[in-house]
Amino acid sequence: MSAVLHPGGHAHDDGHGHDDHHAPHGWRRWVFATNHKDIGTLYLLFAFAMLMIGGVLALLIRLELFQPGLQYVNPELFNSFTTMHGLIMVFGAIMPAFVGFANWMLPLQIGASDMAFARMNNFSFWLMIPAAIMLVASFFMPGGAPAAGWTLYAPLTLQMGPSMDAGIFAMHILGASSIMGSINIIVTILNMRAPGMTLMKMPMFAWTWLITAYLLIAVMPVLAGAITMTLTDRHFGTTFFNPAGGGDPILYQHVFWFFGHPEVYIMILPAFGIISQIVPAFARKKLFGYASMVYATASIAILSFIVWAHHMYTTGMPLTGQLFFMYATMLISVPTGVKVFNWVATMWKGSMTFETPMLWAVGFIFVFSMGGFTGLILSMAPIDIQLQDTYYVVAHFHYVLVAGSLFAMFAGVYYWGPKWTGVMYSETRGKIHFWASMVFFNVTFFPMHFLGLAGMPRRYADYPLQFADFNALASIGGLGFGLCQVYFFVFVVIPMMRGQGPKASQKPWEAAEGLEWEVPSPAPFHTFENPPKLDATATKVIG
Repeated sequence: MSAVLHPGGHAHDDGHGHDDHHAPHGWRRWVFATNHKDIGTLYLLFAFAMLMIGGVLALLIRLELFQPGLQYVNPELFNSFTTMHGLIMVFGAIMPAFVGFANWMLPLQIGASDMAFARMNNFSFWLMIPAAIMLVASFFMPGGAPAAGWTLYAPLTLQMGPSMDAGIFAMHILGASSIMGSINIIVTILNMRAPGMTLMKMPMFAWTWLITAYLLIAVMPVLAGAITMTLTDRHFGTTFFNPAGGGDPILYQHVFWFFGHPEVYIMILPAFGIISQIVPAFARKKLFGYASMVYATASIAILSFIVWAHHMYTTGMPLTGQLFFMYATMLISVPTGVKVFNWVATMWKGSMTFETPMLWAVGFIFVFSMGGFTGLILSMAPIDIQLQDTYYVVAHFHYVLVAGSLFAMFAGVYYWGPKWTGVMYSETRGKIHFWASMVFFNVTFFPMHFLGLAGMPRRYADYPLQFADFNALASIGGLGFGLCQVYFFVFVVIPMMRGQGPKASQKPWEAAEGLEWEVPSPAPFHTFENPPKLDATATKVIG
């Protein structure tokens, strides 16, 4: 049974001698965890729990929108659902899950014994629990949960009840957790690589996370500034965003999106890293254009700082401003296109097989590209002015966030899961999960493009009859998509955590490269206590 993912916390010696005699037992193992594998597991389980909570809110939204007319909730509660769904999914599910992947995989990939700051690693995880509780508990505060949209725009935030303060506090705590996690990742990658692993020999996943960690450190304080100014406007008589005192609500949008746009790439770059590990393994070829992938990732990160106001074409921006942000946004599609080209070129003439991780990876490339094209359409100021705040925008960002970040995570779980748990998942169940998710995802979000083009605004609890059919279709798809993820947890994740299934070999994917495949499956509690000696490619251990 797994040395690492055992829910009861009883680690067994897998016969590797040094394996688990250091592993603590019982609840102390998890509460005081300093081992990167345990903390990675905690992050992933926390993220899945938040995904389920955010998913329930999404289903409540779709339930209300199943038919025209107000069915179940009033518009205020509906807006609370949309706001909390966004905040929980972004800050509670997607970001912590990628940090979980980073904790699990980065030390294994670079030959480090653990993360650089083990106790800080523990602290940055446990900070998330009170923050998550505060976010969810805001529904039970006077006036209900925040209902200003996940972007928390003034002046709505200045008019909310006490739950808004709880939300702001929770965001601060989550931001502190992200910053600590990022510092840990940067120091680990820069200082703890095995001798012989130069930066340009690192796996792509390590590169994407290194760049993402720098982005997080750069933009999380900006978000902290925006919500702190909101807080002082609410309670201390400042008027940063209040026109009555000479403030400007548009200032909030500028500050927020200066955080918000890099944040979008924070949620997709680690996904690019996961896909860049999986595609070469199942195409049985080296990644095409490794250096160009590294430079493209860095370019995306740099350009993400100069496109923030493409979210604000309708705020009365001067024409020159619109043109600048339009061209800058179109420019950012170039390095993203380079990545897609490189993945396709890697697959070209490869001897491909389509096990579940590869299915998710190819599905990711297909659907993410569609989301990218709708983003390119929205970058055009004249078109965006028509589509601003419609369901077309909702469709666009769910194609890049759900089909982007989430699909890549599923790919990563199927790819590295055997290394984590020591058992293989059921290929049949994995494929059911993939195909059902793919169908229901598109049934849910593809009709939203048409709703948006026809002019249906987002965050409205009611709509006229002409939008009824597509909304009913999207609601049915949403329910199906949610059930797929419950199926995934019950029939794929839990059996693997319990060790049910065929035993995984040390290297279950024959063409996979990287140091993580040089340790036994499941990965022992302590790995690389002495730095490994690498071959010339820095992917295999010699001797």
